[in-house]
Amino acid sequence: MTNILEMRGITKEFPGVKALDRVDIAVAEGEIHALCGENGAGKSTLMKVLSGVYPHGSYTGDIVYDGQVQQFGSIRDSEAAGIIIIHQELALIPLLSIAENIFLGNERAAKGIIDWHDTNAQARGLLARVGLGREAPETPVDQLGLGKQQLVEIAKALSKDVRLLILDEPTSSLNEQDSEKLLELLLEFKARGITSILISHKLGEVSKVADTITVLRDGAAVARIDCRDGVSEDRIIRDMVGRALDDRYPPKIDHATPEIAMKVENWTVHHPVHAARRVVDNVSFHVRRGEVLGIAGLMGAGRTELAMSLFGRSYGQDISGNVEIGGRRVQMKTVRQAIDIGLAYATEDRKGYGLVLDDTIRRNVPLARLEKIADGMVVDSNREAEVAEMYRGRLNIKSSSIEQETVNLSGGNQQKVVLSKWLFADPDVLILDEPTRGIDVGAKYEIYCVIRDLAAAGKAVIVISSELPELLGITDRLYVMNEGRFVGEMPTSEASQERIMATIIKSAGERR
Repeated sequence: MTNILEMRGITKEFPGVKALDRVDIAVAEGEIHALCGENGAGKSTLMKVLSGVYPHGSYTGDIVYDGQVQQFGSIRDSEAAGIIIIHQELALIPLLSIAENIFLGNERAAKGIIDWHDTNAQARGLLARVGLGREAPETPVDQLGLGKQQLVEIAKALSKDVRLLILDEPTSSLNEQDSEKLLELLLEFKARGITSILISHKLGEVSKVADTITVLRDGAAVARIDCRDGVSEDRIIRDMVGRALDDRYPPKIDHATPEIAMKVENWTVHHPVHAARRVVDNVSFHVRRGEVLGIAGLMGAGRTELAMSLFGRSYGQDISGNVEIGGRRVQMKTVRQAIDIGLAYATEDRKGYGLVLDDTIRRNVPLARLEKIADGMVVDSNREAEVAEMYRGRLNIKSSSIEQETVNLSGGNQQKVVLSKWLFADPDVLILDEPTRGIDVGAKYEIYCVIRDLAAAGKAVIVISSELPELLGITDRLYVMNEGRFVGEMPTSEASQERIMATIIKSAGERR
């Protein structure tokens, strides 16, 4: 097979950091080529070099595409050559229609006037190609679920005559069903001759669809794996982290005490716009000190809405129910009240709500409890630096220094900064919403250890996760949520993926 792409000796440096160190990669035409590596290994940086996000001249080395050395000065240059990148954070405008998003910047127009008939007709054909034939092109994107939005991004790529499709963590926000559809679509594209480069931390997905894997570690390409005869996840992990990872989860030790840290009764939340719709419906639960409690459920079950509504009523309207923390009934009408009472919530959207991206690690870590490092109204900069350095070391945040802006950190290291912020707040109850989304196996293990350490210290930890193996591996007890209700409860020792899914399916049938 001929190579559609070769990247030779690619080196990319940021202030104080060599992100890529003479990386070589070859991608055969028509294959699915996976890039694997720990957070900060250089995967996204390499693809940004390829796609012109980092233009020619900002790196050294050569990009050979379709037999020619390329010097892409912008993302428009790479798109003109048929290279399309879909980033982990979707680049859709929610209030515009599907068709408008597909052709944004690439409008179907004559003499400066958009031809809406042609636009919608072409959009309809592209939607059919990605399995969204039932969706109307006029539908606003914000009315679609994340899985369908991801497919709209791919339809957008197809509209630009894609030859090489780059997908950066395309399934990180998707449930298993939507992830399966997207992987099947990649295999269809392969059959049509489209080449794909897939960046993913979900090694089961990688081994299922990839023809070849390139493994990056610390900015260098350390392995090239031919998957045609099969490949084990253990082999990929060994190359990623430089050693065998014998266990994906730290040992479970029961630290739960009889004392209830938080008790919620009859909690009901209505949609913030559609007031008649209940997104959380009469939910009651409790979590004990020293316990790691899991909340399982499909996307849209209401788990995030429950967490955000509890955390200072930061979601929803017409909220009712009672909350007790530490044995006393509390009112948490604002986020500040929730933090002061001892509740913390680490959001699933670390870029949108978890961090101030254009500020440094130093500024982000103490943000939730600035009064702890302030003298009156003035922040003690020395104490601020001490706190940031302490958590940078404790959570192994990989950065040039505490002065590095969080926007330039990898996803896993950004997540560690979010966790640092809430650890510094020292809550009694910590809710972690998708704490390892888009994070490699090594960083996941470190975060799992932090969770177990919190339990050992007597904290109550609630983990919301779409990855059932993760919930089974780190929690002591599970609630199952579906359609805004808690439909099951079980000790994790008695739980399985099959039992959780059966509980969800049974509850859906009963409601109908």
